[in-house]
Amino acid sequence: MITQIVVEYTIHVISAMMGVIAFSAIFHAPRSEYLACGITGTIGWLAYCIAVDLGVSLIPANFIATVILTLFARIIVIIRRNPITVYLVPGIFPLVPGAGIYYTAYYLFQGYPQMAFTKGIETIEVAGAITMGIILGSFIAYEYFRQKREFRRLMKD
Repeated sequence: MITQIVVEYTIHVISAMMGVIAFSAIFHAPRSEYLACGITGTIGWLAYCIAVDLGVSLIPANFIATVILTLFARIIVIIRRNPITVYLVPGIFPLVPGAGIYYTAYYLFQGYPQMAFTKGIETIEVAGAITMGIILGSFIAYEYFRQKREFRRLMKD
């Protein structure tokens, strides 16, 4: 049982990292940042997988994973001194609901409008959860660093 879980998560890690690194190349991220982008995306994907394995449904799992990914991207920004989009855009790649968009169109063209509508709404909800996760993660990071700056300013006075 434990071995199966380890193998499954190892496959997830390798797949997510390879996908994000490939997307980083397409996105024209600096070559020196490919690994950091890959780690960022892998952390987001692992957070999603763990949330799903713990029984969290699709929308909250995407939200949680995006918040964690955004916070990690903000940490990498400080360490590597690059814009956050270098890490956030490729890093979010594994969470983007591309399959949902595909199946929405597929059901629509196959003549199943109710299934297309259901899948389309689910896809919009996932995209909204990702958006809200980025906003919340950015807000948390902003407030943390703002308070840290304020504390330093007070200590100097």
